[in-house]
Amino acid sequence: MSDKPVTLAAITGAHGVTGEVRLKLFGEGADALSRFTSFNGGTLTLRKIRPDNKGGAIARFAEVSGRGDAEKLRGTALTVERDQLPSLDEGEFYHADIIGLPVVTDAGEPVGRTIAVHNFGATDIIEIEKLPAPEKGPKTFMVPMIEAAVPEWNGERLVISADFVE
Repeated sequence: MSDKPVTLAAITGAHGVTGEVRLKLFGEGADALSRFTSFNGGTLTLRKIRPDNKGGAIARFAEVSGRGDAEKLRGTALTVERDQLPSLDEGEFYHADIIGLPVVTDAGEPVGRTIAVHNFGATDIIEIEKLPAPEKGPKTFMVPMIEAAVPEWNGERLVISADFVE
């Protein structure tokens, strides 16, 4: 797909006074993130990680020595190179491969572009920004990432069933 680094988590703030940080995870959890030791091209070295029991994680990096250092990292995305990631099975994708793709209907009509991938428990949900944005009404809509709604996607575009266009 792309050769850009893939974002696996984001630092949301400090945790405690010793330099630990809170993480918002974009993958399969703290255990999956623990297989990596280096992030952001080697600028952050993971020393410890544990689940926070709220869907995120608490981490310690070698380069962070106290709460002040941890606070400075708020908003930092944790990335790895794509070649460090496990290969995908048929039908699997990394969110980074979907976000930003142009969206068309199965009849070929342009709809907009993907801006986010959410998961509220049942399946991934694709958020689509309508282009051009309407003057009134919602500017985005969501589609479940199931075959009936998204019959096709690749590195060039995402095709959704016209029945799911709002």
